[in-house]
Amino acid sequence: MIKEFKEFAVKGSVVDMAVGIVVGGAFATIVKSFVSDILMPPLGLLLGNVDFADLFVVLKAGAEKAPPYETLDAAREAGAVTLNYGLFINSLVAFLIVAWALFLVVKALMKAKKREEAPPSAPTTKPCPECCSEIPIGARRCPNCTIVLAEA
Repeated sequence: MIKEFKEFAVKGSVVDMAVGIVVGGAFATIVKSFVSDILMPPLGLLLGNVDFADLFVVLKAGAEKAPPYETLDAAREAGAVTLNYGLFINSLVAFLIVAWALFLVVKALMKAKKREEAPPSAPTTKPCPECCSEIPIGARRCPNCTIVLAEA
C-alpha cells in the first residue's frame, strides 16, 4: 500500500496539481494586496476620500461605546455588530482579477491543446507504384524510375 501511495504521489498530475495550488495561493495573496493597497486607495480618492476598508453599517451598537464609529476597527473594539460591505467590495474586485487571470490561463492552455490535436495536413507526396519512392502528388512521371504515372 505504501508503494502504491508513493507511485500515486509522484505522478506528474498530482505534483502539478500541488504546485498549482501553492502558486495559486501565492497569486491570490498578491492580488489581494494589489486590490487593497494599490487599486482601491486611488479609486477611493477619486470617489471623495473613501476608504473601502472602512465602509460598514452598524447592525447593533457595541457595549463599550455608542455609535457613531469612525472606523471599522473602532466599531470592532466597541463590540459592535457590523455589515462590512467595503471589505466585500475589496474581496469581489480581487476575485474578479483572479478569475480573469485564470480564464486567460485556461484559454491559453486550451488553445495549445487544440493546436496539439490539430489533424495532420493533406499529404504532399505519394509512393511510386513501380519503385516505391516518394514523389510529389501532382507528378505525372517518377523522377527516379521514369515510369509514366496514370492520370488522376
